[in-house]
Amino acid sequence: MFAPRTTPWPLVALFTAGYLAPYLLPTVVGRLDSGLPLSPTQAGAVGSALLLSSAAAGFLLASRVDRVGARRLARIGLTLALLGYGGAALAHAVPAVVLGVLVGGFGSGTATAVAATRIAAHQDPHRTTTAGLLGVSALAGAVYLTVPHLGAGHGQPLAAIALTALAVWPLTGRIPVDAPTVASRRPAARLPHRRAGLVLAACMLCWSLAQNSLWGVSGRIGLTQAQLTEATVGAVFAIALGAGLLGVTGAGALGPRLGLAMPIGAGTVLIAGCIAVSASATDLPTFATGEIAWNTIYPIVLSYVIGLAASLDPRGRWAVLVGSAASLGTAAGPLAGSVLSAQAGFPVMGAVLAVGLLVVSVPMTAVALRAGRPTLPVVEIPVDARAEETAYETATAA
Repeated sequence: MFAPRTTPWPLVALFTAGYLAPYLLPTVVGRLDSGLPLSPTQAGAVGSALLLSSAAAGFLLASRVDRVGARRLARIGLTLALLGYGGAALAHAVPAVVLGVLVGGFGSGTATAVAATRIAAHQDPHRTTTAGLLGVSALAGAVYLTVPHLGAGHGQPLAAIALTALAVWPLTGRIPVDAPTVASRRPAARLPHRRAGLVLAACMLCWSLAQNSLWGVSGRIGLTQAQLTEATVGAVFAIALGAGLLGVTGAGALGPRLGLAMPIGAGTVLIAGCIAVSASATDLPTFATGEIAWNTIYPIVLSYVIGLAASLDPRGRWAVLVGSAASLGTAAGPLAGSVLSAQAGFPVMGAVLAVGLLVVSVPMTAVALRAGRPTLPVVEIPVDARAEETAYETATAA
């Protein structure tokens, strides 16, 4: 009999806390622009700094989670997120807000790194990732519905991220303690599938850059180009994230039945079309159609990409490295979107991003096809070195 599959809910909660900041990026950047003496480009740069700090944590900790301990690192990350975002929410001086955002971003990246390594080692990483995306989409949707009714100012979305870190912190007690073993003290094994991993990481940097170039300015598209109110834009985002819940639920139900190549390749092509539609929106129906369709497909593709990265290394290192490369693209997104839209306008920005996605969909699909090929299993047989030496001495003596 097979053991029933169980969902590691502490990891799902940690994943949600780590990913919430990128999901709230439009309202964070928009509130920084309207609540502080910052231009749209400067606010986008602060959003980029937040995500760059998160990516730096991922690159720094990719191979150190086992050494430091997952529970300890998770608590450190959540504490930094609480103090950083909470301090930024309460501060009114721009330097203090930027410092808090940087500290909070590093905390988010630390939490995400721990969640990614542990999810990659789980028996069903795609299922666990799907649960995490469901959690963060639902929470972000609730925030988008709530924030417009809490008054003006930059602090509300940042406070929501800080409070999420506080709520998740007690659950870290259910993350297994990683006691250092003989195996963990040995030099780490080389990364497997290096070429495929590097290609996937480079593609994910560009993929995330395109997504978040639009996501970082989506609020401004709705407010300025489509002439919508903040409450209407927030409602559209909430509905879009709700549609993303349905999409992720469907992806979780399908699991690996479709393989990896088709969801990643075809999904990326569809996302390119959604971005072009959303960026050219001048009214509510077009804006809502583009945003809802995009947010429905985006988490589906992301869940399969995370599953693909996890399949490249059971220790989770490629999952963290690919995720950190994606965070670099995410970090550059708000600034890139702000600059592109300021120089060429939102529709041209959307067209450029769509073409870029079409280009990177090709190597991403190739990596997914290669990873889906059956391989012969490699079985490690433990050998008692002392017994082997004794047997050799006996044989030579004879």
